[in-house]
Amino acid sequence: MSTGFDDSFPDLGSMSDDELKRLIAELTDEERQVSYRRRTMHGKIDILRAELVNRLRTRREEGESALTGADVDQLTEILLGKLPPLSWDPPR
Repeated sequence: MSTGFDDSFPDLGSMSDDELKRLIAELTDEERQVSYRRRTMHGKIDILRAELVNRLRTRREEGESALTGADVDQLTEILLGKLPPLSWDPPR
């Protein structure tokens, strides 16, 4: 029986009730860990963004340009769709 998941997903029909319960518990725990990691990363991203905003605000208040030439170049590349693909390869 094909489950429509990936090849590592077990044949559910051949599993006992106890095996199913154990797998549910394992996957629930793994999902909880992933969720915690995601929330932690979002918190760090928020802190970093707030720091960047504060720095840009300070530069502007001191009469400096908030954006550099490199920022404009990168924005241009984004808008033209010329940025290379992300180097991050999601786990499988």
